Amino acid sequence: MKDLIEKINAEFETFKTESDSLIEKGIKAAGARSRKSTLELEKLLKEFRKVSVEESKK
Repeated sequence: MKDLIEKINAEFETFKTESDSLIEKGIKAAGARSRKSTLELEKLLKEFRKVSVEESKK
């Protein structure tokens, strides 16, 4: 689970960096990268939910 949380944090940092580039600097490609990052975050967060539920049942 620790590894999963590290992946989530790393992906969130990527999203934050890219979305800041889009908003502050107007870099359009950063918008695409930040949207891609949100899709990856969605997958990771679903996995976290699954693992978390399994851990709580123990």
